Amino acid sequence: MGNIIVTGGAGFIGSHTVDKLLDSGTAYGVEKIAIIDNFRSGSINNFKNIEKKATILEADVGLFNDLSKKLKEICTSYSFMGLIHLAAVVSLDEVNKDPILAVKTNVQGTLNLLEIARRFDIGKFVYASSVAVYGEPIELPIDSDHPTRSANLYGLTKLMGEQLALQYFEDYGIQVISLRYFNVYGPRMRGGQYAGVIHKFITKMLRSESPTIFGDGSQTRDFVYVEDVAEANVKALFSKITGVFNIGTGVETSIIDLYKTIAELVEVKDLKAIYKPPRKGDIKRSLAKINRAKERLGWSPKTSLRNGLMKTVKWYKA
Repeated sequence: MGNIIVTGGAGFIGSHTVDKLLDSGTAYGVEKIAIIDNFRSGSINNFKNIEKKATILEADVGLFNDLSKKLKEICTSYSFMGLIHLAAVVSLDEVNKDPILAVKTNVQGTLNLLEIARRFDIGKFVYASSVAVYGEPIELPIDSDHPTRSANLYGLTKLMGEQLALQYFEDYGIQVISLRYFNVYGPRMRGGQYAGVIHKFITKMLRSESPTIFGDGSQTRDFVYVEDVAEANVKALFSKITGVFNIGTGVETSIIDLYKTIAELVEVKDLKAIYKPPRKGDIKRSLAKINRAKERLGWSPKTSLRNGLMKTVKWYKA
C-alpha cells in the first residue's frame, strides 16, 4: 500500500493524474493522495468526490519553509512512497514575461521537492520535464538520447530540473524518472492569455472568431492526449526503473492541419486564420521517438489526435 504526493495536482495534467491514481487505486494500492497546488492556474473544480482519499494543501513549491511545514504535518500521519512533480510555469510567453517566477517555480521549486523527498524518505520521484529541453532538433524523430540544447528559458528551466533530479539520484539514491512531455492537450486545458494553441483554436472557433497562426502553419508538433500522459505518470511512479523518457505519440502534425481538423470538428466554415510572424523561441518541427517508453515503461499512447480532439471539443461545448 502506498501514499502519493502530486504537486500541481489541481492543474490540467495534475488533475487527470489524480483521477488516474484514484482509478488505479485498487491495482496499485494507493491509500492517500496529497495534492499540492497554489491555485494560480489550477482549480478545485477539476475534482469531484475526492475527499475520502485526497488531502489538498495550498502551497507554493517555490517557498521551501512554507511547503515543508505543511508537508511535515501530513507526513507525521502518513508515510509517502512516491511524488509526482507537475507544478511549473509552463507557458513560453509566461516564462518570458516573468523569468524570475519561472526560475523560482521550475528550478528552485524542483530543488525544494527533491529535498522534501530526501528529508521525508520518499523513495520515488517522477519529474515532469518537456520536449523543450531539446531545442531545435538535429534529427527526427527525437530520441531520448538527443542532445539537449534548449532554445528558450522555459526549456532551460526544465533541463535544470532534470539535472537536479539526477544529482539527487546519484547523491541520495532517490529513484528519479524524468518524463519529457511533448505537446499535451485535452479537457481542462488552461485558458487565459497563456493558453496553448489547441485551447485557443477551439475557443476562438466556437465563438466563430478567426484563430491566430504564428508563422506559415507548416511548423509541426507531436500532440499527446492528457489521459495518456496521466497513465504514463502512474506507470512511471510504480515502475522500478529510472532515467529519461519521451512521452508523445510518434505522429507529426502541422499547425495548419491541426487548424483544419479542429475547424471540421467544431463545424465552422469559411473562417480564415490570421497569420502573424513566428514567435521567438518556437521550433520548426517536433516528433517524438517513444520506443524506450514502450519497451521499458510498458506505456504507449492509446488516443489518436482526431479522437482526442473530438473528446476535447465535446468537453468545451459542454
